[in-house]
Amino acid sequence: MTSSVTTTNGTSLSYGIIGAAAGIVPTHVNALTQIPNMQIVGMADINEEAGAARAQETGCPFFVDHQVMLREVRPDVVIICTPHPFHATLAIDCFAAGVHVLVEKPIAVEVAEADAMIAAAEQANRILAVNYQQRFRPAVEYIYNMITSGELGHLVRVLCVEPWFRTDAYYRASTWRGTWQGEGGGVLLNQAPHTLDLLCHLAGMPTKVCAWTRTIAHPIETEDTAQGMLEFENGALGYLHVSTVEAGLEQRIQIVCDRAALELVGDKLILYRFEPSLQQHMTTSPELFAPPDVHAEEISLTGHGGSHVDVYRDLETAIREGRIPRADGREGLKSLELINAFILSSYTEQTVTLPIDRAAYTALLNDLRAGNRSTS
Repeated sequence: MTSSVTTTNGTSLSYGIIGAAAGIVPTHVNALTQIPNMQIVGMADINEEAGAARAQETGCPFFVDHQVMLREVRPDVVIICTPHPFHATLAIDCFAAGVHVLVEKPIAVEVAEADAMIAAAEQANRILAVNYQQRFRPAVEYIYNMITSGELGHLVRVLCVEPWFRTDAYYRASTWRGTWQGEGGGVLLNQAPHTLDLLCHLAGMPTKVCAWTRTIAHPIETEDTAQGMLEFENGALGYLHVSTVEAGLEQRIQIVCDRAALELVGDKLILYRFEPSLQQHMTTSPELFAPPDVHAEEISLTGHGGSHVDVYRDLETAIREGRIPRADGREGLKSLELINAFILSSYTEQTVTLPIDRAAYTALLNDLRAGNRSTS
């Protein structure tokens, strides 16, 4: 449970930003300017020159030490935009100061850190939200509502493929990218969290993972390609592939259920209804090979969604009403659990059962950071 917040003037929430020099910060600032009565009251970053310049552009005080910012300006909400290895420590500091937190994806590097963040938020009775704005895309909302209403029936199969092409120059632009110490992973931790979040949000959490991570093309320590086979609680199977070495194809998500299948390619959504259902046709049809009738329909959706503005509107409403935001800490943990499972499965060459063994993953990550494991 979370409590509602009493704001300083009764009408507006105040925001602070940690990691002010990050490239994503202008996107957050632009989104916040579209929230009525919002106030940005401070920014912090250990990069004093770049952080101070960003704060000056925004018109708010700058702090090198985030703890000083928390004490002096006392924001209602802090946005954490630092590299993900710092998310857990910073979020826990914010909760100790009685502040709500919105953290950029992924929630953390390893699930043990996310566990600690969630526990700290609950102890402080504050909200921990994760910036998974794609949950607000109209097509994603449509699919989610169909699935949760039971209209599609039980899950049969899932496929999720998405290229996130990056150049070598991208990895050279920041020394922490593509390193175990500075990032804690590659495509899985940086580009793919949105993809994995949608998979967990729409299809549910897998129970088993058998995966492979590879560094195919980029001169980096961590993986630039990952793929894995998934098993869900009801025995349904799935496949996921993400990469920073591929281009030309759009995100593709297929969810096949008993009464219908959905395919999302970019923002184009096609619904395939089965008449009768797969199970009914399978058990009652006298035909040896014929499938049920399939009625395809392209779903036309109006409106916009999937931006940072949607995240902030949802977060503000959650804070004021004392409810859970669409992507809270426990929801944000799901994709990280899957990411860690992929890496653990690949390096141990074993199928991993979820939830994963926290100690086993911490030990593996420590080995990778120390250079004791070769690139998988």
